Amino acid sequence: MPQISPHEKLTATIRNAAREHGVALIAYVVAGYPKKNDFIKTLREVAEAADVVEVGVPFSDPMADGVTIQRASHAAIQQGVSLKWILAELKKAGEMPAPVVLMSYLNPLYAFGYEQLAAAAAESHVSGFIVPDLPLEESDDFRTRLDARGLALINLITPSTPEDRARRLSATASGFIYAVTSKGTTGSASALPTDVTRYLDRIRASASLPVCAGFGVRTPEQVRGLSGHADGVIVGSALVEEVEAGRQVGGYLGALRSRRH
Repeated sequence: MPQISPHEKLTATIRNAAREHGVALIAYVVAGYPKKNDFIKTLREVAEAADVVEVGVPFSDPMADGVTIQRASHAAIQQGVSLKWILAELKKAGEMPAPVVLMSYLNPLYAFGYEQLAAAAAESHVSGFIVPDLPLEESDDFRTRLDARGLALINLITPSTPEDRARRLSATASGFIYAVTSKGTTGSASALPTDVTRYLDRIRASASLPVCAGFGVRTPEQVRGLSGHADGVIVGSALVEEVEAGRQVGGYLGALRSRRH
């Protein structure tokens, strides 16, 4: 049988988890935060409790992120966490219990070099990338390099994305589609918009990939409310706060999972 590619495995993982639990659980951590030396330990704990792990690459100007992730990103940078270090640690650690995707702004990726980055990511068991500041019109070079390694380029769609553009973003994505649930930065909203389910239903109607909802998801009630409208939910700032406080992240994620039915 042909070997499944990393982006196909990512898609299948989300679909299988959605069938089993209602929605897949995608958990976000900032690499090397709060302690650089605990990165792999924290990552493994999260990967054992979630279906997919999104690893944030620290960046000096994380424009899409709220104060929680900004604080974590800056603290990780001060400890010397870099894209090169993250990839080396992931390669050394081996494959995680759940697929790993990297969330990074474009500058560190471009500086690394797309060809070298795609090769290093494949060797480090990375399934794909989320790049919030990479416009569709400028994504061909990076997408081509990732495609050659079977890696996903996960496109983001927002509530203000025009319908024709949303269709193009859906058609060119791989892995899954990241549906931003609200305007603004991560962690800035205390509640999801009242029309979020209608927005998600519209994206799913024309998407061939799983649609995963992120920005502002933090409670079991929200997760339950998105079941049937999204294939997965992305928990970011709330999980970073748990890590920051030194609590057992597996317990927090398990509580989300156990009450999803």
